[in-house]
Amino acid sequence: MLHDLSITNFAIIDELHVSFDEGLNIISGETGAGKSILIGAVSLLLGDRAAAEMIRTQEDTATVEALFDIRGNQALQKKLAGMGFSAEDDLVIRRVISRSGKNRAQINGQMATLANLAAISESLINICGQHEHQIILFAENHLDILDDFGGCLETRRAYEAVYQRYQQCLNQIVKREDLQRHRTEKIDLIQFQLQEIKDLNPRADEDALLADEKKVLANIRKLADWANRAYALLYAENGCISDQLKEVLSEIREIQKIDSGLNLRLSDVEGSYAVLQEAALALRDYTKHLIFDPERLAAIDERLDAINRLKRKHGGTLDALLIRKKEMEEELKRVSSVEEELEQLKKEKDAIAGVLREKALTLSTLRSRAAVLLKEAVDAEMRDLNMPHAFFFVEFLKRCSEVESAYGPKGGDDIEFYLAANAGEEPKPLNKIASGGELSRIVLALKNVLTKTGSVATVVFDEVDSGIGGATAEIVGRKLKALSAHHQVICITHLPQIASFGGRHLRVSKQVADGRTSTLVEKIDERQKIEEIGRMLGGVDVTETAKDHAREMLAAATAGAKAGTVRSRHAKKSAHR
Repeated sequence: MLHDLSITNFAIIDELHVSFDEGLNIISGETGAGKSILIGAVSLLLGDRAAAEMIRTQEDTATVEALFDIRGNQALQKKLAGMGFSAEDDLVIRRVISRSGKNRAQINGQMATLANLAAISESLINICGQHEHQIILFAENHLDILDDFGGCLETRRAYEAVYQRYQQCLNQIVKREDLQRHRTEKIDLIQFQLQEIKDLNPRADEDALLADEKKVLANIRKLADWANRAYALLYAENGCISDQLKEVLSEIREIQKIDSGLNLRLSDVEGSYAVLQEAALALRDYTKHLIFDPERLAAIDERLDAINRLKRKHGGTLDALLIRKKEMEEELKRVSSVEEELEQLKKEKDAIAGVLREKALTLSTLRSRAAVLLKEAVDAEMRDLNMPHAFFFVEFLKRCSEVESAYGPKGGDDIEFYLAANAGEEPKPLNKIASGGELSRIVLALKNVLTKTGSVATVVFDEVDSGIGGATAEIVGRKLKALSAHHQVICITHLPQIASFGGRHLRVSKQVADGRTSTLVEKIDERQKIEEIGRMLGGVDVTETAKDHAREMLAAATAGAKAGTVRSRHAKKSAHR
């Protein structure tokens, strides 16, 4: 569950620290005080995108940090460990957004990505606000909701794996059939291009070797002049280096006959003389091979031109050309055996199609059962929410058939949620519901049903009271209280009927200091709770009558909650018996 939330320089919040309890947490306050800012801050921790506009005016960064208690949530701890994060009983998520764009996210002190936050958020918090209304309204989401409720996801994943194999096989068949239609042209083209390469028959690194040889042939005269001059300086001229080094050796020998203290080894100098002689001979022999051959030079130019032409056609380098040669040889084999491959692929497709039909029909059967259970559960919730004549059902717009070509990525079914809100009305798709109160109640009914089956620890309701009031609001409050027995519930509300059911009650207000507006959040005690609910009942001036009414509502909510607990225990015992 969400234990603590700390916010700094976010929107109109200067610095804020809020603690939450188990059960039902109520957040109330005047319109515009900043209640929904708290939801926006939490959304950042769940991986929502950040924007510089979220940062408080005149500040450079904003920080949001939350402490979650995840003890006992082994699935989440395992997921964290698998992602490389420490997995303890406490989970700390931190987001820092900056005007410079250098935003940071951390999980338990380690750097994290938005994808990491989104991956773990499904086990932490479910925020039911206007966006959640849209998710439930859109028909494209209904199949996912039904599969989640009915425990069909594992079966669906098995179907999806086979479906992917089936699609890959179909794609291969399409490619082979296209290849078959253009096989003659394809074979002619490949054979022509391949023969060009075979006729030239280039060798690895041949272009580099020929370029080196060309460089030598083009510079024969310069190379001969340099070699002859070096040979003359070393050996051939009077007073050459070899003759001078002989004299040096002779002088050193004379010195050492008289004075052995000369710190010089004669063998080192003699070695240098031998090296110079070898160099001179190498230069002499080198010039013998320097023969200008214009025909060879022309042949090299012609060969390089041919190699470079093919290189430009097949990848730009000789390595790419040789790789392409191998690929064309293999491609020619494939094109030549296309009929055999096509026949094999069609057999494979038929085999996969049989498995696909089996998986799709199994999934469809599970969905049919889940649809009945979902209808019963949502209808019961709506009766509790003062919609006695309403009925909900899952309309199967398309049923799974034996024809696998009609299947999609999620199976062979196409569904949409329908609702008749009042007696005598025709059922309509959820997105055709006009009444805001009906919409809020159907969303709450669905969330009550779905969250009882889910693993999320905390459910946040924002704007759940839209379009309702009076007795319906009290029923919604009771529903939220009942839901808080299974999950931590955080509810932003303007209605006293809902607020009276809260355990921890947080009041949001604004204050102006030094010309700047800040949002404050404070936990209120029982006396302050009476004042706040009185304000919600009567407006700015809280009268004694409003306070008395608030006391009555709190007492009735407490009594109703206790009665609900007793009923819940009795139901559990009956079920056990």
